[in-house]
This record gives sequence, C-alpha cells and structure tokens, in this order.
Amino acid sequence: QVQLVESGGGLVQAGGSLILSCAASGRAFSTYAAGWFRQAPGNEREFVAFIEWSGSNTHYADSAKGRFTISRDNAKKTMYLQMNNLKPEDTAVYYCACTRRTIPTTQSYHYDYWGQGTQVTVSS
Repeated sequence: QVQLVESGGGLVQAGGSLILSCAASGRAFSTYAAGWFRQAPGNEREFVAFIEWSGSNTHYADSAKGRFTISRDNAKKTMYLQMNNLKPEDTAVYYCACTRRTIPTTQSYHYDYWGQGTQVTVSS
C-alpha cells in the first residue's frame, strides 16, 4: 500500500510560481511510476505530467510543457511539481498519483493510489 499527501498549493498571481510536493509512505513508492493530475470545477480530471520510477523519463501535457517540471527524490519518497509562469487557467485541485504499471500513462484510471489533492488558485 502507498499513501500520498500533497502540499504546496495556494493562491498566486498570474506569472508566479509554486512548487507542489507529494510525500509518500510505503517502500514501494520508489518502484512505481507517478504523476500529477488536476481538476477544475465542472471539468474532468486531466493529466498534467508523469515520471518513471527512476526519474529518467518524464512526459507533460501540452498545457504544462515549458512551464512545469516534474521530479522525484526516491530517497525522500517525495515527488515534486515545479510550476512557473502560472496562468488563471491553471487554477484547479492538483492530485498526485502512482501506478504499479511499469510504463506510466496519461490515463487516470491506470493509477492505483491517489492523494487528497491540494488547491492551486491563480489570480489574474
């Protein structure tokens, strides 16, 4: 079992930055691929980024490319999402998740463990 807890959300002005953290419990986290998703009110949960267990491979949604960076520190059992040049349309609850699949995907239903989410609000 893996438990995930996100932190780092908050209110920021457009153009600002935030770093989200996802702290994991359970030894298996370091062997699982992981990702970030987000959900805005009235919208479906959408993929933001994923990272393989080793950190060697990452993938981003088009909306995140060039602005967001996903990373992980397996020794600390923590994953991060550095978000720069934030826009009002980035406003959402951000969730971290991990999957037992060897190859991560952009589909939320492939992820086995989820955090409770952290709110990110970007004002214009």
